[in-house]
Amino acid sequence: MKRNILIIAGGDSAEIVISMQTADHIFNTLDKDLYKVYLATFKGQEWKVSFDSNEFDIDKNDFSITVNSNKVKFDFAYLAIHGTPAENGILQGYLNLVNIPHSTCDVLSSSLSFNKHACNTYLKSLGYTFAKSVLLKKGGSFDCKQIEQELGIPCFVKPNADGSSFGISKVTKFSDLKDAILKAFNEGKEVIIEEFIDGLEVTCGLVKTSKEELIFPITEVLPKNEFFDFEAKYDPSMSEEITPARISSELTLEIQKLSSQIYDDLKCKGIVRVDYIIKNNKPYMLEANTIPGMTANSFIPKQVKAMGRDLSDILTLVIEDQF
Repeated sequence: MKRNILIIAGGDSAEIVISMQTADHIFNTLDKDLYKVYLATFKGQEWKVSFDSNEFDIDKNDFSITVNSNKVKFDFAYLAIHGTPAENGILQGYLNLVNIPHSTCDVLSSSLSFNKHACNTYLKSLGYTFAKSVLLKKGGSFDCKQIEQELGIPCFVKPNADGSSFGISKVTKFSDLKDAILKAFNEGKEVIIEEFIDGLEVTCGLVKTSKEELIFPITEVLPKNEFFDFEAKYDPSMSEEITPARISSELTLEIQKLSSQIYDDLKCKGIVRVDYIIKNNKPYMLEANTIPGMTANSFIPKQVKAMGRDLSDILTLVIEDQF
């Protein structure tokens, strides 16, 4: 009998549009000979499953729907929500309570990696290298001059817990710093400001299961904008992405090894992507993405293709590892 797989998209952040694209790509990629695949949209307390041109409410007591008086229970949740409530671990807590296996990291790993400052602080204690940074909290005071003295200009201003490059600014003039901070606060209650490292941006995807550990080829990112912003991420014309990256084999192996160690140190599960900046042949970690984009234009599908694997087989590995 086929397993019932529910792909969950939506969420409560500005990333909902990308989440829907990710979910559609996963839906179209999953092996329908192995699985009966359903698609759900979660927004706030409204959890809806689309099936046979109809929508059904999810019974949150047992994570099921009722179709023509028949109860349909789901065997596995494939999470495609970027941002809250999945990338920060909230949804995983519920799924654990109702004993539904899922595709991503568990609560602690998800919530830690989603909070850039907390994740950086933890990984720094283990010896990983990051850009210098400052954390600001909404409602608190901040001194732009002091920030400039500590981090320099240019610098990056980002929401501390967010993804897909919403609310991020590269500040090249001191006079723009305050506005960039206020813009980032529109996306969340905390803002992280990081020193600018002038280097090459690369990203490395990987997945580890009980059957296989796969570290994907590294992608080199050359944005046409000032930095790799939302537009560059999801508009193919706004960046050049080269897989495998044009870096030495020694540096490639170093970054792949770092990514594997970070995966283990964060106790990750499922498909994860780790981003870096390389300066003077030294990689500086930017962040770990525990629910990376899986649109047709996203890094992971392209890296899987570059290594000669089929994305459908990788998704099957992730699912079957939970049974």
